[in-house]
Formats: sequence, structure tokens, C-alpha cells
Amino acid sequence: MKRIEACDRNGQRNRSQRRRGLRRGWSFLLSVVLLVSGCGLGKNKPYVVKQYLLEYPPPAVEGLKPSNEPITVKHFFVGKAFSTTEMIYRQDPYHYQSDPYNQWMVNPGLMVSGYLTRDLTRSGLFRAVFTSESVEPTRYVLQGRVDEFLESNQDGISKAVLGLSVILLDGTRGAIPGSVVFQRGYRILEPLSEKTSVAFAQAMSKAMEQFSRLLLTDLSNGINESKR
Repeated sequence: MKRIEACDRNGQRNRSQRRRGLRRGWSFLLSVVLLVSGCGLGKNKPYVVKQYLLEYPPPAVEGLKPSNEPITVKHFFVGKAFSTTEMIYRQDPYHYQSDPYNQWMVNPGLMVSGYLTRDLTRSGLFRAVFTSESVEPTRYVLQGRVDEFLESNQDGISKAVLGLSVILLDGTRGAIPGSVVFQRGYRILEPLSEKTSVAFAQAMSKAMEQFSRLLLTDLSNGINESKR
């Protein structure tokens, strides 16, 4: 019996020691985790991302003849190289880079088609302006692609570069190519007032305003000519 009691006491003592050892081990591991986390927090501070949108007034359309037709503006596609919200810069030939700290609030294709929809609506040249989300059929459909949307820095001169391709379709003319009213490319360069992200957004806004004004003129003339 004494031998059994001694064994019980030894077993209890061993279990107690193991529990103390586990507690020490967990305490040590927790201390290491907290130390590593503290070091990480000190070095890797979260960075701030600034987001931008274009800002410009809808262009005036004096002298243009209203078409009295509804039109649909489809979402503009974007070339793969510019299908990002990060601002893109061209430093040298073949050398492009994006900026994760300064970004557009939305994809350039959605931004361009959104502002065009606003400008066409405000112009009063069309009976109604619909978007890709609308199920209403319209005779005229505007489609496009953003080919360039960047800041170019060459020879000490910084410019906003806006390149687009558009096509206007007339649904009453059957299938393509007969339904094509016109297809055109636009490339607009606007100098920056200074080399900053804000100045880039301002210059791109001016470029977009110029493009919108040119396109409104071309749409009005093209639609009125197509009716003759």
C-alpha cells in the first residue's frame, strides 16, 4: 500500500510539473508573438491612398442642331495596360509605371462613359440618353474604348494623354458594317501646371472636356447627316 501511495504521489507531482511547463511554454510563445507584432507595427505603418475624379463643366453646344433622337452610351472598354484605377506614368520610351498611392476613384472606362452620359444629357441634343443598364432600345448606340489614360513625362514636359476610339451605330441600317455612322479616334494632350497628382487630375479633366466637346459636335453632325 505504501508503494502504491508513493506512486500516486509521484504521478501527481509529474502531472503538476508538466502543467507548469506547458504554462511557461505558452507564456513564452505569447511573449514572442507580441514582440514580433510590436516590431512589425513600428515598421509597417499603413499608407494613405488618395483618390481622384475628373472635374469639368458640361461643354456648351451653341450652334449645333438637335437630333431629337434617343441615344444609348455603352460602357467604354479599356485597353489592358490602362485597365486599373492606379495612376499611370510614362517616364521614358517603353517605361511605364503605376502609382498605388494615387488612384482614380473608378476605372477610366466607367469614368469616361459616365461623364459622356452626363454631357450628352445636359446638351439637350437628344430626346433621351440611356446607359448600358437600360433595356430601352434606341436607334443610335455609342460605343468606345479608352486607348490611353496616363501622364507622359518627356523632355522635361509633363502632359495628360487621353486617347479614345469611338463608333456610332444606327440600328435601322441592319448589321455592321452597314450600321456604322462613323468611327473615329481622338488623342488629346493637355500640359500639367506642375508635376503633382492633383495637377494630373486637373489636366486630364481639361482633356476630357475637349474630347466631350469634339464628340458632341461629331455626334450631332453625324446623326443629322445620316437622316438625309
